[in-house]
Amino acid sequence: MKWITRSHVHVDRVACPWLIKRFIDLDAEFLFVPRIEVLKTARETGAIPFDTTGAELNHQDNLCTFDVIIKKYELTDKALIRMAKVINAADTGNLGADPLAPGFEAIAVGYGLRFFADDHENIKRQFEVYDSLYAWCRLDRESVPER
Repeated sequence: MKWITRSHVHVDRVACPWLIKRFIDLDAEFLFVPRIEVLKTARETGAIPFDTTGAELNHQDNLCTFDVIIKKYELTDKALIRMAKVINAADTGNLGADPLAPGFEAIAVGYGLRFFADDHENIKRQFEVYDSLYAWCRLDRESVPER
């Protein structure tokens, strides 16, 4: 399946492709286009738009797109839910909402500054960071006693 979003990826537009590839669509293909072309290109290509105004899979109230995708696809993995707290806080500028968010935002900005102008190259390199965060979240959730 094809998925489409805005170019010049940052936290949510890296997190969402990571989530899609790891949990929803192993064969996902991503298109990155200028903001004003997302919905038009989605109609022309049949791609599913995300993280852009007018898309079903976009920020809703206090949820970032990563949260919205988790909700829509009914993903219940505890580590993924923990990871979503970090992603949401980093993506929405609410860095105080999670202790990991400021560092995660700093890493995301750093990737942007490293001149990975090609969004495909950028997400490919950043997926390792998201895999690592997910691994940490798995460990963190396993060490929390059930209540």
